[in-house]
Amino acid sequence: MEQTLRITNVLADPTRYYIYQYIVNNHHGVSVQQIADSFEIHPNVARLHLSKLEDVDMLTSEARKTGKGGRPSRIYRLSDKVIQLHFPFRDYQLLSKIAIQTMMTLGDAGKKALYETGKSFGEELINQQLRIKSTSIDNLSFDEKVSMLKNAATIAGFSPEIMVDEDHNKIFFRIYNCPFKEVTSADPNTICTMHNFFLKGMFESLFENVELVEMDNMMANCVTCSYNASILA
Repeated sequence: MEQTLRITNVLADPTRYYIYQYIVNNHHGVSVQQIADSFEIHPNVARLHLSKLEDVDMLTSEARKTGKGGRPSRIYRLSDKVIQLHFPFRDYQLLSKIAIQTMMTLGDAGKKALYETGKSFGEELINQQLRIKSTSIDNLSFDEKVSMLKNAATIAGFSPEIMVDEDHNKIFFRIYNCPFKEVTSADPNTICTMHNFFLKGMFESLFENVELVEMDNMMANCVTCSYNASILA
């Protein structure tokens, strides 16, 4: 019980929670500088968050030589220890499945409501990031917006990969995991459309004029779902 309280206290900090989620979705170890760059925080702050997570055995770290002389850098990765938090069970996945199925029984009006819900979900993820950083869209550079997009997509469980062209007018967005895959059997086309609206909500919250085009889809036996986002003038 004491360890559970220690873990919940550590994860009570939103930034620390998102850092842990970022590491969960990162298949390799991360450095202090990588976390600092990804979350746009000072390296000392990033080191503090990582140390707190290591103190409760959620992470482990090792020194790694850089090959450039000087002090070795510290690499953090998930601990091999099983972290168990004992809270009342809440089957939100079942609830979402029932809610989606109910919306689809309402015909076109239900599907429209489902799509708008997906878009609102995407918008809220970006708004959460803005609140964490205590900033507004107007204060963000293009690169900062892309970074925020990746953070939000990582938190959503997408395991994203993002590439940007040199002119900053196209974003190639690829996801290796679909958080809605467990409910796609109900109606794959409808769920994928809702998913697209979800992504649209994220992109449109960050970029004033953007056109999102789906290129690949996991439901079509593709390895990933991928999209081209054109930033329009």
